[in-house]
Amino acid sequence: MNSRVLITAGASGVGRAMAEAFDAAGAQVWVADIDEAALAACPDGWQRSCSDVSDEAAVAALFAEIEAKWGGLDVLCANAGVAGPTALIEDVALADWRACLAVNLEGAFLCSKYAAPMLKRQGSGCVLITSSTAGQYGYPNRAPYAAAKWGMVGLGKTLAMELGPHGVRCNVICPGAVEGPRMEGVLEREAAAKGMTRDQVYDGYASGTSMGRFVEGRDIANMAVFLASDAARLVSGQVIAVDGHTVNPDPKI
Repeated sequence: MNSRVLITAGASGVGRAMAEAFDAAGAQVWVADIDEAALAACPDGWQRSCSDVSDEAAVAALFAEIEAKWGGLDVLCANAGVAGPTALIEDVALADWRACLAVNLEGAFLCSKYAAPMLKRQGSGCVLITSSTAGQYGYPNRAPYAAAKWGMVGLGKTLAMELGPHGVRCNVICPGAVEGPRMEGVLEREAAAKGMTRDQVYDGYASGTSMGRFVEGRDIANMAVFLASDAARLVSGQVIAVDGHTVNPDPKI
């Protein structure tokens, strides 16, 4: 794969798994993240930028740097996201609502806004937006997160319509519960909010899928590499869950 790939939140978690998978496939990798320590731990062969996707000036500067160093872009993985608050809707502070949407939804919007002219100019490429199964089914006690992730699905389908005539594809990946530190934080907060143990919440998520398990970062990464490849050259405007098949998005323990 001879592609220039930008991955936001690419220094850890799912983003890091994506970066490693694209690197292994032969792509040039650029990771943007706000975690300077995680960026410093990335391989020397990757381009790295400390960038906040919710800050338009920072996003504009990032894409100007990409233009200067690479002369363009082939794949945007709009992957940055935050979990947001865990609370009933009446207990969610407006500031927390806005902070969650700023990173998840506005971050994907800003990166797409600045990537689109590059991709349209060359008449090829793709945008991959990391949403969530919360963007398909909703998510009790996580209204800001679910709202943002639903918005990202609408953004992705609209981008596919706008960019398709220029030879550019857009798809949305919806991970289920992903093993890792970020999900551990979610489990602990939900356990506290629901008066349950962490293991009870974990088992509830796992039992809500037909395959009875969480997914791993590599599962999301493998889908991203496929969707960015020529093997998916006519796959666009799709919302694809990588979740072990969610059959009950809100299992009751």
